[in-house]
Amino acid sequence: MSAPVSFAPWQRRIYDQAASSLDAGRLGHGLLFCGPAQLGKRAVAERLAQRVLCQQRGADGEPCGTCRSCHLIAAGTHPDYQVVSFVMNKEGTRLRTEIVIEQIRRLSEQMALTPQYGGAQVVIIDPADAINTAACNALLKTLEEPVPGRYLWLVSAHPARLPATIRSRCQRLEFRLPPQAEASAWLNAQGHADAAAREALDAARGHPGLAHEWLKGEGLKLRREVAADLAKLGRGEASASEVAQRWCGDEDAALRLRHAADLALADAASLTDPVRARSLAAWFDQANRTRDLLRTTVRSDLAVIELLLAWRAGEAGRAQGGTRK
Repeated sequence: MSAPVSFAPWQRRIYDQAASSLDAGRLGHGLLFCGPAQLGKRAVAERLAQRVLCQQRGADGEPCGTCRSCHLIAAGTHPDYQVVSFVMNKEGTRLRTEIVIEQIRRLSEQMALTPQYGGAQVVIIDPADAINTAACNALLKTLEEPVPGRYLWLVSAHPARLPATIRSRCQRLEFRLPPQAEASAWLNAQGHADAAAREALDAARGHPGLAHEWLKGEGLKLRREVAADLAKLGRGEASASEVAQRWCGDEDAALRLRHAADLALADAASLTDPVRARSLAAWFDQANRTRDLLRTTVRSDLAVIELLLAWRAGEAGRAQGGTRK
């Protein structure tokens, strides 16, 4: 039997639920693995696919890890298993930002064929919310005409972006943020000290996957720098253009804006002045909209300058009348 998968507790709960449904013959043709990003949805879907396709499952139903199917899955060459995600554009210069109809047509053609090993095929689409409108229409036809042993699984951190017609035809497996004690224990098990884990978990609003990423990299350091920049802007010790140029100068612009939005939200919670609290809430929304603009052709530095000017104006207003608890 293959080695046990090192699932986080919240992943294990979803996997066990799905595996039980599979073994009882109740697993839906279409599944929607949904919930916040970085909670391990794809890993659970992949392990479940291996369980479906393994030719010599153990007494506990787990994949053996040694049969031909397991070896092919590990090598990424199993003919009855495919993952649909972003592909290169026609020019071969960059990855597309959408999953397009040609990809969905190919998977539909593949799923119409007889499986080469055993009686099952599995297709995982990740991120499913990137399927464009034309591709969604093609996908709906495949979902509406299920064939025994053909599994079509969607992975999405933003399921609301999928058409209701798609969502309604999928069995939902929802990942949720775990209780704080469980998240803290898991972070400790990853080798993070208690104090650092608590700080990161608080900054990530209870999201252990994000907290872990920030602790492994520069995420928390970046958050402190963003807080210092906002404070300097508020005191008039830095210019919006200077800060914007620095924030947009590398690949971390989106993360800086996420931190800025979160810091504004935390700041709003500490105020007794309802006018300023509403202003901060509005700035939180503006920061998130600006982060979305980074994925477009809009000049990111100009959008960020506008955002930071709004922050400075709000801080000036607070200096004239806002109060804290």
